[in-house]
Amino acid sequence: MTSINRGFALTWLGHNSFKLVSRGAKVVLMDPWVEGNPACPKEHKAFEKIDVMTISHGHGDHMSDAVTLGKKFKPVIVCNYEIHLFLTRKGVPGTSPMNKGGTQEAAGLRFTMVHATHSSGIEDGGQVIYGGEACGYVVTLEDGTKIYHAGDTAVHADMALIGELYAPDIALLPIGDLFTMSPREAAVAARMLRPKWIVPAHYGTFPALTGTPEALREELKKQKVDAEVVALRPGETLA
Repeated sequence: MTSINRGFALTWLGHNSFKLVSRGAKVVLMDPWVEGNPACPKEHKAFEKIDVMTISHGHGDHMSDAVTLGKKFKPVIVCNYEIHLFLTRKGVPGTSPMNKGGTQEAAGLRFTMVHATHSSGIEDGGQVIYGGEACGYVVTLEDGTKIYHAGDTAVHADMALIGELYAPDIALLPIGDLFTMSPREAAVAARMLRPKWIVPAHYGTFPALTGTPEALREELKKQKVDAEVVALRPGETLA
């Protein structure tokens, strides 16, 4: 466990999936891909409860467990409108759709949907269904701590607005390259966001995802960004 003494527990489940337990013991599962996630430790594939689930986009490596876990635990599912329609057709209860720029409260926490630059098709039965636009979320905890889950994204100029409007304390940034930002782009993103801590994600799951936390630290130096990189191992917790 890595400690920053903020009163919550954030566990990296591998790839871009995270489990957040708030100070008030609310459980948030971000991008539900655990069962088929080769980086997720076996002991973290099961849950006792899920209060809220957030989905950043429609790709299977970010929402393939949404139907199963949504039906089992009946969490509030924060997602875009198109994913809401897809999950509703699958018989999943509790979807709470929104769009970019909006904020809603769930389980005593606040969820703000922000822009991401990525694709979002949902593979289903041999077809690709339109999954709306990819997004990220700023999650505001009970004490006002803000965690930005960027989802899968390229660096984009709106990150300056995210930094200005929401001032995230912690940024969960993809660094793997090929499908998302590399460490170089993530460092530029961090320059605009100005977080205190960065948790790198979406790297190392497959050989093609080549970015590393060490490379991110070097790029942050070039950008003169004073943020601490907290490189969790899959299953490790920041608290």
